[in-house]
Amino acid sequence: MTTPSPPGDLTTGAERDVPGPRERAGLARRNRYRLLILLTAVGLLLVVAVLSVMVGARSIAPGTVWDALFHFDDSDEHVMVRELRVPRTTIGLVVGAALGLSGALIQAFTRNPLADPGILGVNAGASLAVTFAVAVLGFTAAGQFIWFALAGAFGLTVLVYALGSLGSDRGSPVKLTLAGVAFTAVCGGFTSAMVLKSTTTFDIMRFWGVGSIGGRSLDILPIALPLIGAGLVLGLLSAGPLNALALGDDIARSQGTRLALTRVTVILAVTLLAGTAVAVAGPIAFVGLMVPHIVRWFVGPDQRWILTVTIVVAPAFLLAADIIGRVVLPSGELRVGLVTALVGAPVLVALVRRRKVSTL
Repeated sequence: MTTPSPPGDLTTGAERDVPGPRERAGLARRNRYRLLILLTAVGLLLVVAVLSVMVGARSIAPGTVWDALFHFDDSDEHVMVRELRVPRTTIGLVVGAALGLSGALIQAFTRNPLADPGILGVNAGASLAVTFAVAVLGFTAAGQFIWFALAGAFGLTVLVYALGSLGSDRGSPVKLTLAGVAFTAVCGGFTSAMVLKSTTTFDIMRFWGVGSIGGRSLDILPIALPLIGAGLVLGLLSAGPLNALALGDDIARSQGTRLALTRVTVILAVTLLAGTAVAVAGPIAFVGLMVPHIVRWFVGPDQRWILTVTIVVAPAFLLAADIIGRVVLPSGELRVGLVTALVGAPVLVALVRRRKVSTL
């Protein structure tokens, strides 16, 4: 409700809505604080990326890493850096950013701070399509999986959106969530049936299904990078409309937000990001759920900052989990999908036990 102007007040409503000096100073302090967090996250990512190349079952000195990158020879350590550690780190950076942003988008879209990309059936559709490619068509390489994963993710997302758009409240977050849970259960049943029917399929899918960034070739990046890049652009462009949607559909509509376009854009971005990440590394849990939620604690509810900082923090978390998986066992390694689950589950329990979950 607008406060009536006192007699003789010649200022307009728009002029009264302009922030005063105190409000502007407060906003400037918050933005400086958020910028400091972003720069800190970038520094942390650089440190973790360097450690990812150096640390493993066999540690490599920084000087050796430098020589392997810029003065390569055929020594075992140089080959390990070039052929194993660098591709693994690069895949972790790309997949981590995709998983983190897709989680942040779906949390803002559903207005549920504990949502993840699987809530719309994206992961289930991708897993079902990849399982079909392995069990029925005989494909075994990750480069062959990517188009099936995208087709499965996109197809199931379209079905979820079509079912959730029926009725008067077209495309409401609650209906989309319920439709996603239902289709996820159905896809999970079909996936399990195909995996258990064939020993070969079971052997392939039991490793892919855990989620790992090790053993992946950079040959897949020319296909994956344009898809993830398109998803990143669409997701970042949705930040402003998502801020409006957080106030409710009616207020967002009154501010000129095109709800249908925003929903389609977010769903397309989540499909590209999560579908491609699943195709490259398998389903890795808790990155898209936990990282955006923690970022929201520090930067507040502004989606522009949440999405930007999440793109940096998520790959740092994924690479840190991968480093832990390499050194935690005396022999062999623990796949990163298991590490993120082991780390994420206690954090999720702590989030549930909090009296006040961070709002969107």
